[in-house]
Amino acid sequence: MKKGLLKLIITIFSFVLMFSGLCFAEEPAKVSFPWPQSINDMVNVVKGQIKVINMAEFKKIVDNKGDAYIIDVREPAEFADGHVPGAINIPRGLAEFMIWKAIAGFPDKTKTDMKIYTYCKIGGRSILTAKALKDIGFTNVTAVDMKIADWAKAGHPLDR
Repeated sequence: MKKGLLKLIITIFSFVLMFSGLCFAEEPAKVSFPWPQSINDMVNVVKGQIKVINMAEFKKIVDNKGDAYIIDVREPAEFADGHVPGAINIPRGLAEFMIWKAIAGFPDKTKTDMKIYTYCKIGGRSILTAKALKDIGFTNVTAVDMKIADWAKAGHPLDR
C-alpha cells in the first residue's frame, strides 16, 4: 500500500512540475505548448515554405486592405468572440473546401491569385492553412505569425 501511495505522490509531483510552466510562466513566448514537439517542428518547417509576416506588417494590411482577403482560420465561436476588422471566417479544418465559394469565385470566375492573409489565435493554424491553400493552387497567400491576444493588447481593433 505504501509503495502505491508513494508512486501516486511521485506521479502527481512530476505532473505538477511538468505543467507548472504552462500556468505560471512570466513570458508567453517561453511557454511550451501542451502538444508534442513534433507539431512545433512541423509548423517551423512549413514556415520556411510560405510567406509569413508579423503583426506590425499585418496591421498595415488591415489599415489599407484594398482587394486583399483576411481570413480568420479559428473556429466560429472564437471568431465571434472578436476578430480583426474585415476578416472572414473560414475554419482551418474546412479551408480547402470553403475557400472556393467564399472568395475564389468557383466555378464561374475562379481566381487563385488574389491576396490572402491568414491568421488565428497563436499562429500555428494560420501557417498550416496558408501552406494548404498554396498546395491547392493559391499563389498569393501570406500567414500572419501573431497571437490575437497580442493584437488586442496593442490596442488594435476587434470586431464582434
